[in-house]
Amino acid sequence: MKNTMQALVKTTPAPGLTLQQEPIPEIGPEDVLIKINKTGICGTDLHIWNWDDWAQRTVPTPLITGHEFAGEVVAIGRDVHDISIGQRCSGEGHLIGKKSRQSRAGKFHLDPETRGIGVNEQGAFAQYLRLPAFNVVPLPDAIDDEIGAILDPLGNAVHTALSYDLVGEDVLITGAGPIGIMAACVARHVGARHVVITDIDQRRLDLASTVADVVPVNVAKEDLKDIEGALKMREGFDVGLEMSGSQQALDQMVENLVMGGRIALLGIPPGKSPVDWSRIVFKAITIKGVYGREIFETWYKMIAMLENGLNVRGVITHRLKASDYAQGFDAMAHGSGKVVLDWT
Repeated sequence: MKNTMQALVKTTPAPGLTLQQEPIPEIGPEDVLIKINKTGICGTDLHIWNWDDWAQRTVPTPLITGHEFAGEVVAIGRDVHDISIGQRCSGEGHLIGKKSRQSRAGKFHLDPETRGIGVNEQGAFAQYLRLPAFNVVPLPDAIDDEIGAILDPLGNAVHTALSYDLVGEDVLITGAGPIGIMAACVARHVGARHVVITDIDQRRLDLASTVADVVPVNVAKEDLKDIEGALKMREGFDVGLEMSGSQQALDQMVENLVMGGRIALLGIPPGKSPVDWSRIVFKAITIKGVYGREIFETWYKMIAMLENGLNVRGVITHRLKASDYAQGFDAMAHGSGKVVLDWT
C-alpha cells in the first residue's frame, strides 16, 4: 500500500476545500482502516465549506472533512477480534467518551464528550479512514455502497421519525430537505396514515413527491388548513417532525397540531428565536429535541427497514467522482437532494 491518499481538506480558515495528498492514517490497537468507496455530502459539510460562524467556532484547521461514508475494512488493530478484513461497512461518526453517566448507561448518543469525524477529528472525505472498531457498522449485501454512504443522515431521519408511535397517525413534516424526505419515507413505511411535508422551495417538494408517498405543500402558496380539510382531518396533525430550522415553520406546526400533539425537533434555527410558549402549554404539546442517532439502536432499525423494503434511493440526485467535489457542493448550495461522491 502506498503511503499517501487523496483527501478533501479544510486547509485554511477560509471558504472552500482542497483536494490534495495526505498521509494514510496509522491505526491503533482498537482501530480499523477503512478503504472509502462512497461518501455523502451533508449540510454540515456545506457549513464547513462556507466557513460560517459555527464552522469558525468548531472546526480546527487543517482537517480532512466528511462523515457520511461506505467502504471496506483493509486493516485491523491487534485488539480487534470481531471484524474481518474485507468487511463492507459504514460507521457511526460520533466518537464517544467512556466516563460520563450517559455513556456508562449505554446512552452513547448523549455522551457530552462526543467528537465528530470530519468536524473535530480527521474525516471520511478521503481514500482511507481510521475509525474505532466500536464505531464500525457492517453492511449486509442488500445495502450497496451508495445507500451505505447516506446511512448517517437516514439515521437522523429514523431517529426523529421513530421518536413517537406513528402507526395510524397523521404526520406533519416541516422542511423538505433530504432528511425531511427520508423521514417521510420512514413514516409511511411504519404505518402513518397521512404524511404532509411542507417547504417554500418547490423543487424540493417536487423531489419529495417522487421519493415518498406524501402530500407536498408549498406554504408560500397553500394554506395547511385547506390541506387538512381535503384529507378529512378534523382536529389537526398528531405528530410533527420539524426538520427546517425555521421558527415560522415551528409556529405553523404548533398551530396545526391536535391538543396533546407531539413534536420531534431536529432542525436548528439560526441564533435565538422567539417562542410563544403559551400556545405550547395550552395545547399540552410535547417537544423532544433530537440529536444524531441512537448508538446503535437506530442503525439496527434502519438497516432492518432497508432490508424490508424501505426505499430512499430517490433522494440521491447527484452521483459524482470525488474530483468533481466542487460541483457537488454547488448542487447542495442550490437545494439538491443527496450528493454522493465516488472515491474508487
